[in-house]
Parts: sequence; C-alpha cells; structure tokens
Amino acid sequence: MNGKIVGAAIVSHHPGLMQCEEFRRLQGAGEDSDLIPGYARLREKIEAAKPDVVMIFDSHWFTTGYHLVDGGARYSGSYISDEMPWYLHGVPYDYRGLPSLALEIEAVSREMGGYNRAICHPDLGRQYATINLIKQLRLEHSDIPVVTASSCQNCEWPAFVQSGEAIGEAIRRSGLRVVMLGSGALSHKFNNIDWKPNHPRIFHESNVSRPENIASDKGAIALFEQGRHDTILERWDDEYRRMPWEAFGAHYLQIVGALGGASCRAKGEPLSAYENARGTGNIHIWFDTENQPGV
Repeated sequence: MNGKIVGAAIVSHHPGLMQCEEFRRLQGAGEDSDLIPGYARLREKIEAAKPDVVMIFDSHWFTTGYHLVDGGARYSGSYISDEMPWYLHGVPYDYRGLPSLALEIEAVSREMGGYNRAICHPDLGRQYATINLIKQLRLEHSDIPVVTASSCQNCEWPAFVQSGEAIGEAIRRSGLRVVMLGSGALSHKFNNIDWKPNHPRIFHESNVSRPENIASDKGAIALFEQGRHDTILERWDDEYRRMPWEAFGAHYLQIVGALGGASCRAKGEPLSAYENARGTGNIHIWFDTENQPGV
C-alpha cells in the first residue's frame, strides 16, 4: 500500500523529433522545435519526482477488447516504423519492464469488473509512441522500469477513465512511486499529402490543420493550467471527441481516471510551446500531483 502517482504529463512523441537537429532546424526556418528543449525540462521534472517506474499511455498501441498493459521483464531490439520506415528505423532499445505492476493492474481490474489485462511476452511489438519517449527522455540510461498501457479501440471514452481508475488503485496498492506519461497529441487531424505550409516554420501553430482545432487545443491547455479536468470531461462528447484528439484521447483519459476523474484538480504546467506536427496539435504539459487528494 501507499503507492503514489508522483507526477504526470501529456507528452508529444511525433516522429519528426527523431530527425537530426540539422533537419529539424531546416524545417523550423532556422530554429529547432521547442519540444526538444521541452524534453529536457520534462527530464528535470521526472528526476525531481524520483519515480520507481514510468508508465506510458501509448496512443499508437491499439488493442481490441481489452486495455492491455505490457508485463515483460525486459524489452530489447531495433525499432522500425511501418508508418514511415524511410527515416524512423534502426532505433535500438533496451529497457526494463515491471511485471509485478502489470499483474497488479490486471488483478485490481478484475476485482472491479473491468477490462485491464497484462500481457507478459518479451517479444510483444513496440510502438514509437513508447520508443520515442524512452529515447528522448533517456530512460534507458537511468535504468528505470517502463510499463506501457494500450489504447483500446472499441470502447467509449468513459471506459478509458474506468481503466485509469483501476490503474490508480493498483498503483496505490503497489507501494511504488509512479510517473505517468500520456504519449500523444491533442487535436489529431493530418494535413493532406499535397498540403502547403501557411508559415515557413513548419512547427508554427498556424500550420495545424484547422483554425478551430487550434482554438480548441488552446482552450484545453488553459483548462489544464487551471486544473479543471471536470470541464474537459463535461465537454468531451461535444468538443474533444469531435476534433478528435489522438487515439480519441485515451492517453489523457486514462491518466485523469487514475488521478480521480472529474474530481482531479492537478494543475498543468506547459513545458513547451504549442506546435504543429503534420496538422496535429502538440505540447508537453506537466501535471503537479503533489497536492491532489487521493493520489
């Protein structure tokens, strides 16, 4: 018992950030993406939180029928993206998992009548929403265990919150200090293949796919800063589900479920500028869970 969520964040993982700095600066009209120094700011937050494990909610790991949690003891290999293999390839990874936490999540979910299950196979495929964060946050170097949760594609948004509730309870029972990272964008509508940039700096917010997406994303960011997750959830069906957010918001909704759902008041601190990535809205935001009741 007495496990605790010692920090949480929404984190961009977009693959352009894995390009070399020279290419990123070329795309940025001479300046790098602010998401890159944002990773350094996030690393400082994670180090200060002193977690026993980092849990990543992966908006690219789509599953059917269950919210899955990877329970392998170790994952290693060389990653190649089937989405953009011409440049995102040959990425080595080697990091520890934490089977005990994955199994505890399944046990608690079964007790609660939920749909979280652990998959304890070391050959389970990786997604870049996990691998890119592991590399950019240098989690391998710290040898900290990483546990990834999926985005179940055949459920409505309250099921993601319920998944998070089971995860939060399992963390409390585990005795572990956990940092949770929601790996994904906010609004997630791509620009067409023949799209021409509105601004020469590809990362500039005016290159996000639609003005209404920019306005909605910025409204959500303001609510994060106020800790008004209840308002986000109230607006979910009519606004954020319709944008839609990446993975229909699974990476955020599971985190907020673990933090108390509509009662969560953890305030968000932007750690990067709001930026475009192929039309999608991206930002790093850290949520202070220190004074969050029940966490």
